[in-house]
Amino acid sequence: MGSELKDLIGINERIFYQGKPDKRCFVFESIFNPFLPIAIIWAMVDLNALRGSMAEGGNVFLLPFMLFHLMPVWMYLGGIIFMFRKYKNTEYIVTDHGVYISSGIFTRNYQSKPFSELSHVNLHRGIFDQIFNVGDVQITTNQFTRNNVPAVMTINSISDYMTVYNMVKNLQRDIYADVRFPNEFRPKENHGYETEYKG
Repeated sequence: MGSELKDLIGINERIFYQGKPDKRCFVFESIFNPFLPIAIIWAMVDLNALRGSMAEGGNVFLLPFMLFHLMPVWMYLGGIIFMFRKYKNTEYIVTDHGVYISSGIFTRNYQSKPFSELSHVNLHRGIFDQIFNVGDVQITTNQFTRNNVPAVMTINSISDYMTVYNMVKNLQRDIYADVRFPNEFRPKENHGYETEYKG
């Protein structure tokens, strides 16, 4: 699988996992997201008000205003229209050094974190994840957002979620312990912990 994300991998890194979200789950989660009921209610209220105004003769400036006022609906529909472009730009790679994620719609965003900067690894399975037998691997980093909340990298809707979860958890544990080990001054092989990582 050729990709720009793969070009970010270092020469000495080994790729353990490379994949994309499950397409069916990705489509369903894009359509039936929490914004859907808001968009429906917003559209019903605005269209009902517009219909009532037009029945009374209306105002020539009301239609442009209402089209602008329907912005939440357009934003939801835009997410549906461009979901396949977003899917195309979404990819995940796990190496023996860290985690790489690409995303975006019009632009491509790349995230990468070495295992030494990851603090927690969690597994999440929502309703659609369970329906399509996939899962999300949520990785908490040691960085914080503007709201002072730990930043999270997520490998969404993958079929081999349990394998990737255990892989990332074990690599994070081994490398974190290897980096933090206070004795032997960072030897090539860390004899202080029962880790499999050999540097």
